Amino acid sequence: MKKYSKANKVLRSLKFRVFTVVALTVIVPTLISSIFIYHIAVNNYCNKRINRFKAGNTVIQNTADTAHYFDENENEEIAGDVQQTDNTILQNNSQIEHLSKAYGCRIQIINAKSVILYDSGSDSGKTSLAQIVQESLSGKSLEKEADGYMEYANPVMVNSENSSGKTVLGVIYTSYSLKEVQEYREVVGRYVSMTVILMIILALLAAWLLSILFTKPIKRIEKSITELSLGKELQDAETKKDYVELMEISRDFKELVERWTTQVQSQQEFVSNVSHELKTPITSMKILADSLLGQQGMPEELYQEFLQDISKEIDRENDIITDLLELVRMEKSQTEITISTANINDIVEMVLKRLKPIAEAKNIELVFESFRPVAADVDEVKFSSVVNNLVENAIKYNNEDGTVTVSLNSDHQYFYLKVTDTGIGIAEEDQARVFERFFRVDKARARETGGSGLGLAITREIILKHHGSIKVHSKEGEGTTFIARIPLKYIQQDNL
Repeated sequence: MKKYSKANKVLRSLKFRVFTVVALTVIVPTLISSIFIYHIAVNNYCNKRINRFKAGNTVIQNTADTAHYFDENENEEIAGDVQQTDNTILQNNSQIEHLSKAYGCRIQIINAKSVILYDSGSDSGKTSLAQIVQESLSGKSLEKEADGYMEYANPVMVNSENSSGKTVLGVIYTSYSLKEVQEYREVVGRYVSMTVILMIILALLAAWLLSILFTKPIKRIEKSITELSLGKELQDAETKKDYVELMEISRDFKELVERWTTQVQSQQEFVSNVSHELKTPITSMKILADSLLGQQGMPEELYQEFLQDISKEIDRENDIITDLLELVRMEKSQTEITISTANINDIVEMVLKRLKPIAEAKNIELVFESFRPVAADVDEVKFSSVVNNLVENAIKYNNEDGTVTVSLNSDHQYFYLKVTDTGIGIAEEDQARVFERFFRVDKARARETGGSGLGLAITREIILKHHGSIKVHSKEGEGTTFIARIPLKYIQQDNL
């Protein structure tokens, strides 16, 4: 099982796959092209040789005078005529022998009875049993490749005296050796095989080197991940020598680790803040309760005052716990929101009407600027919470006799909610952190104004659930502006 697992791991590795792809990319075309070149070279040579054989055979047929070989009445001739015929045959023998040497072939003159009348070899007077000769005696010109030879059989015919047809007197048989062709085929095959073997060795070597080269940067990234899993600090795995894709992966991985580290730190800070925020009211209640228990015979008014303070701390504790639960629910990706088409103008006016008494207590003027009627797909309850949090913060952190301006506008795709105050403002270095949980710009003043420090974090999560965005612009001593942008039409998106 271990061996199988190890083999399976090797086969599924990128290194093996790169090696295989590169090797096959070189080897397969090399084999195909080698076979193609081999066949082209051999066929061309063979065709040239065979065409030469055919041309030589045609010359032999046209040049060789074979009439005297088939003269059946030569024994009845007078002595002078017989001597003249023999001289002619000897002359023809010399001519055919010369043609045999010139074209590198064997020539046989065979009569109609299959007797070899002349052979440039040594079979004169014997009977020819060659199949091609027997078939050619029927009057057909034939050619055949067999046993390493190229054979041609051409009948010698004369006009028949008794009919309009022709009579076969015999056959001129020529045989060419294919030894040179075979030797050429072997030589070409040997060189092609050596070339293919060399290319395969080079391909395997190149594939091995490339597989190492391609996977080396990945090994470096893997090493960084392993070290990170062991608790070591992340080393910079990105170098200018790596491939662009791997550099991007390294960069993205580094950013992911940095975000993960930031998230872990944020969670640790969040736990610490939660502990602190929850502990503070409990500590206050503990001190108040101990004061009541430690002082006997206190006036009833003082008891009432202490109990009222305890009740406020309990309310504060309850607010923190409620906001924490709401924030946790909002951060869950599967949290559902109830979307319906709502009149945004009416929601804003309703929230402003509810907060008007708080503003009047600080002599703060609430101004609503509505540029056009806006209808959008929102969760009315949660969006009301967004407006409430933004406006309530603008009132809390405003100066007395100040102004809070709420503007509502839209285009063809989004609507925009802008809340501007004339309050204390936010320092530039703190503006990026205002949406963090429990972050307070002015901790001393926040204690006086109350609140859990989770309002803006909840607001941001609600806006994100609506596929919107929120930004803050502020200047210390002059005021702060929050701008929320939310789509008019809510489109369900996966994994949000």
